Amino acid sequence: MSTKRNGLLALLGLGALAWWKYKNSTPEEQQAVKDKINTAKDNVNKWGNDLKNKANEVASQVQNKVDSAKSSVEESMNQN
Repeated sequence: MSTKRNGLLALLGLGALAWWKYKNSTPEEQQAVKDKINTAKDNVNKWGNDLKNKANEVASQVQNKVDSAKSSVEESMNQN
């Protein structure tokens, strides 16, 4: 339990330090930080969309194979 507490306190301390450093930086430095955050956000969104598209593509392929197998089984049942 104390490890989690210490980790949370360390994370809180780092957050406070980052906030303090950001507030005391020049407007140019603040803009650079904002740009880095926006770039990272865009990259995460792009990665998420790519992952979603890939999952949809795989699901579509699986559905096609299931439909193909189903029709194949129905054909063999009708022939008997």
